[in-house]
Amino acid sequence: MKNFTNGWYVIYTQSRYEKKVCDSLESLNIQFFLPVTKKLKIWSDRKKYVDTPLFPSYVFIYLNDKMDLFRAQNITGVLSYVRMGKEPVKVCENVIMDLKLVLKNETDIEVSDMYFKPGQKINIQQGPLKGLSCEIIQIMGRKKMLVRGGVIERNIIIPYIQDHYIYSN
Repeated sequence: MKNFTNGWYVIYTQSRYEKKVCDSLESLNIQFFLPVTKKLKIWSDRKKYVDTPLFPSYVFIYLNDKMDLFRAQNITGVLSYVRMGKEPVKVCENVIMDLKLVLKNETDIEVSDMYFKPGQKINIQQGPLKGLSCEIIQIMGRKKMLVRGGVIERNIIIPYIQDHYIYSN
């Protein structure tokens, strides 16, 4: 990597290794963000809500220097960095902040890898999602709010509730 800049990046992990990778990152004092949501799992004898990664096999990490880049890459379960060409792709700080805000305040979250035409861009000024930048889109005749996931090409879709928020374009 020629021109390293510190910031958020995305690593791609082996299937179901996200939490193990996060434990290893924590032991190396590398900041990470693993977006999770609660899902109802049903077995033959019980039901239980479990934390499930919102984006399976992806973990966001904050790299301070090239040394962090190499240390994280050598963790068991890490397959690669998400790259554009040969360079790891840096994730905009706003994407991380928007994801954290949505996960903190919403329970009815959908993740989609479908392409959505650009919608009306809004910034929420008041309410529980204050500070969120998103788009208003139509899905099956209903308005929804869309948060684009950036380099991982996944989108978060949440219900649109006009009365709870004050918007600005």
